[in-house]
Amino acid sequence: MSSKKPEASQPIIRCAIYTRKSTDERLDLQLNSLDSQRGAAEAFIASQKSEGWVCLPKLYDDGGFTGGNLDRPALKQLMSDIEAGEIDCVVVYKVDRLSRSLLDFARAMETFDANGVSFVSVTQQFNTTHSMGRLTLNILLSFAQFERDIIGERIRDKIAAQRRKGLWCGGQPVLGYDVDRSETSPKLVVNAEEAAKVREIFDFYLKLRSLLPVVEKLEELGWANKTWLTRKGRHKGGRPFDKCSVHSLLTNVLYVGRIRHKENVYDGVHEPIIQPDVFDAVQKMLKEHGQGSGKRLINRHNALLKGMLYCPTCGYAMAHSPTKKKSKLYRYYVCQTAIKRGHAQCSTGSIPAPAIEAAVVESLRCIVDDDGLKREVYKQSETLVQQRQERLDLQLRQLTKQRSRDKAELERMATEGEAGELNDARRHDLQTRIERTRTQIAEVTDALVIAGQQSFRRGDVDEALGDFDRLWRMLKARERVQLLELLVSRVQYDRSDGTLAISYHPTAITALIKNGEEETE
Repeated sequence: MSSKKPEASQPIIRCAIYTRKSTDERLDLQLNSLDSQRGAAEAFIASQKSEGWVCLPKLYDDGGFTGGNLDRPALKQLMSDIEAGEIDCVVVYKVDRLSRSLLDFARAMETFDANGVSFVSVTQQFNTTHSMGRLTLNILLSFAQFERDIIGERIRDKIAAQRRKGLWCGGQPVLGYDVDRSETSPKLVVNAEEAAKVREIFDFYLKLRSLLPVVEKLEELGWANKTWLTRKGRHKGGRPFDKCSVHSLLTNVLYVGRIRHKENVYDGVHEPIIQPDVFDAVQKMLKEHGQGSGKRLINRHNALLKGMLYCPTCGYAMAHSPTKKKSKLYRYYVCQTAIKRGHAQCSTGSIPAPAIEAAVVESLRCIVDDDGLKREVYKQSETLVQQRQERLDLQLRQLTKQRSRDKAELERMATEGEAGELNDARRHDLQTRIERTRTQIAEVTDALVIAGQQSFRRGDVDEALGDFDRLWRMLKARERVQLLELLVSRVQYDRSDGTLAISYHPTAITALIKNGEEETE
C-alpha cells in the first residue's frame, strides 16, 4: 500500500493597497484616480492568488497629499498596522505613489524590512524580496525624485515670471482683498468693507505711534484678521489681531499696488488701497522704532519733552530723570555728559522738567495766535475736508464694484446650476455680502452728502485756535505728549542767557488741525 505525503499548506500573504493623489481635484467623481489605482492593485493581487496573496479590505487612501513628505494620514495608519504585524506586503500602482523623496522612501523601507514586509509596484513589476528588485527600485526612485525636483523648479520659475508681471500667484488671502476666480487666472480685487478697515489701521498706527495700542484699539472695535471660504467649504481665518499680524499688515506692499517676490518688489496689476505717502510714513516710523529710536514708547511719567530736549553745550539729548524725596516726585532733564562724566563736565547739567515744559507749552500758545498760522490752518482745513470727500468717493466706488462682482457671480452660479454643499455655502455668503454692501453704500452716500455740506469759515478757525487753553485742558497726559511729538522736533535751552530755541516739524500745522478736530468732535 502506497502512502502520499500531504502537501504543506500555502502561507497566506496579507496584502495592503496604498493609493495617493497629489491634489483633491476630481476626487468627488464616481470613479476617481484612487479608485483606478486600487482596481489595478486588486487585479494584480488576484493574479497572485496561487501564491497565497490575499487583499485586505482596509483602505489606505491619501487624496490631496503631496509625495514630497511622509506626513499623510493613511500612510501613517499603514505604518502603524505594519508595526502591529497585520500586513505582509504593500502594493502600490507606481513607486512614486508611496514617496517621491529618496530619503523618505529609504525610511519607509527600513520600517518594511524591520517587520518583514515586502513592497510591490504593479506597473513596474518588481518585488523587494529579491536583490534585483531592490536595485530596480532605487533606480526608479532616483528618477522619481529627479522628476519632482524638475517640477519644483518649473513651478518656482512660473511663480517668479508671474510676480515680475505683477500677477498674484496664490497663497493666503489678505485683509482688504478677495480672490476673483471668474477668469482663467485668479486675481486680487478690492473688498470695499475690509479696505476701509485697512485704511483705518494705517491711520491708527500713525496716530498712536505704537503697535500695542493699535492692537488694543482693534480688540475694542472687535476687528479680526481675514476670513475666507476654502474649496472644501470651510471657513478659515478670523483670528484676533496681535502685534505680529498688525506689523505684517502694515508692511505688506500689496496695499500700495505692488507684488513682492523674495527680495524684489514689482508693480502689481491689482488696485491699491493705501496711498504711497501714507505707506512710506508708516514704514519710516516702524523702522525708527525697530532701530531703538522708539524711545517715546516707554514714558511712564509722561514727560512732554522726552527725546526732544537737547543740551546746547554738548549736543546730546537730555534724559528725563524723576526722583523721589519724602514721597514727593521731582522731575529733571539731565544732560548725557553730566550723567556719564559728572556735572562738572557740562555747564547745562540738569533743568527742572516742569519749568521747561511750561515754557515750551507757552511758546506753542503764542504761535497759535499768529495770523499767518491761522491763514495756513484755514487753507489746510479745507484740504482735510477735500481729502475726506475723496476717501468717501473711493470707498463708494469700491463698494459699487464689489456689489456688481458679487451679483455677477451669483447669476453665473444660478445659470450654470452649480450645486453641492460648497456652492450652497458660497451662494449664502454672496447673498449676505450683497445685502451688507447695499446698506454700506447707503451709509457712505449719506456721509458724502454731510461732507459736502461741511465748510470752514475763517471765524471758525479763529475761534478754534483762540481757545488753546481749553483744548490743552481737555487732553489727557498721554495725548499731550503725542501732540508735542507731532508738533516739535527739537528744543534747546541755554542756561547762560536763558534763551529757548524750538524747532517745529514741517507738518506741524496739519497735525495741530487733526488733533484739534478730534477733540472738538
